[in-house]
Amino acid sequence: MAMTTLKPTSLGLAPTFGFGDRLGLATPGHLEAIKSAGGPIKGIFAQQSIREMTRTKRSAEQVMSDAASALGAEGFSDVWGADADHLKNEADVDVTADAGFVFYTIDPSDHVDGEADSYDAASLEQRFKAIESDVPWIGRYLDRDIDVESGPRIRFDRITTQRAAVKYGRAITHALKIADYIQGAARRRGLDAEIELSVDETPQPTTFAEHYIIANQCREAGMNLVSLAPRYIGDFEKGVDYKGDVARLSNSLHAHAAIARQLGPYKLSLHSGSDKLSMYEVFAHSTRGLFHVKTAGTSYLEALRVVARHDEDLFRRIIVFARERYDRDKATYHVSATVEGVMPPSDMTDMGELERIYLERWSDLPSDGAAVGFTQDGRQILHCTFGSVLTHPQLGPALRQVLESEPATYRDVLAEHFVRHLTALRRGM
Repeated sequence: MAMTTLKPTSLGLAPTFGFGDRLGLATPGHLEAIKSAGGPIKGIFAQQSIREMTRTKRSAEQVMSDAASALGAEGFSDVWGADADHLKNEADVDVTADAGFVFYTIDPSDHVDGEADSYDAASLEQRFKAIESDVPWIGRYLDRDIDVESGPRIRFDRITTQRAAVKYGRAITHALKIADYIQGAARRRGLDAEIELSVDETPQPTTFAEHYIIANQCREAGMNLVSLAPRYIGDFEKGVDYKGDVARLSNSLHAHAAIARQLGPYKLSLHSGSDKLSMYEVFAHSTRGLFHVKTAGTSYLEALRVVARHDEDLFRRIIVFARERYDRDKATYHVSATVEGVMPPSDMTDMGELERIYLERWSDLPSDGAAVGFTQDGRQILHCTFGSVLTHPQLGPALRQVLESEPATYRDVLAEHFVRHLTALRRGM
């Protein structure tokens, strides 16, 4: 048997799928899904953001060790990745580099002006003047038309260019600074260092002009940009299917992908990628296989499905607690669910109905992964409260005990769940 690859490696432009694991027990199921689905998609089996580590009280070393140990136990011999997700500062880089991560997702959202799209011309001019010295590159784009091969013609008129500078100018500067630090930190530790840039956490979509400027500046500065996550059109809420016009999204994705090929190539990344089954095929097709999909909370929800099937009382207790915590915990998420919009567990005596309302029943959906309208409020309530549940002195240990007692069930439900995701993506390639 080939030697097991216990250390992650860079995966380049291969299509990749990120499996977030908030308990450190999901890798066997993730690996089973990759093997069952077949095909070229590579797994990023260690993936967690600093925010998630804080909420789950896990360290970067634990995240890496849990994934590597599980892969070793399975005799896995293929290449695999490790994503240090949503890095905001140099301290975040050091923590994850020390643990051996090789794929670094820079999150410059603290430096993005999320209100830039709403400024009128006078307000925009005023705000541009305040940052003009920080964006010396603006003259290279102003009043130009750029034709993207097999893509859009991008017109950089004054308003478009100034708005891009106001919205993302300081974020670009910050991202370049963190990227330089990543390269040095990785080099000192003898690690690879691939970079993903996330600019998706804004109220309004990233325009083609903004995408072009961001990527052009990063590539010309020497950033090893392997993947970029724009804010796409439509809604990408946590734990539910895509909300929007898939045909319109497809046209937009084709344009973004054309820009990525011309300036890179680099992959387009889909964050909040969990359960977006209705748009996976067009995403894979539009990018011509140059994609990365990132999931996290959906594996936690599948852990709760194991609890629902083996400890009904615990599942009901978790739901009651999650409903109490939801309005506070949802603050950092883009969600629309309300506690009032879903029945409390006390009103449901049938366990199958309780699972369907709060987790969805995959057996009710088409087996080919072509699900549409996957929008249960219950899933979002449970999704957003994961940190509160996992760190609860009784609920957290009880949940883990169920998973450790029923590893086969957890493996099976994860494999079924993610094979649907991977199959839908493969159909578009």
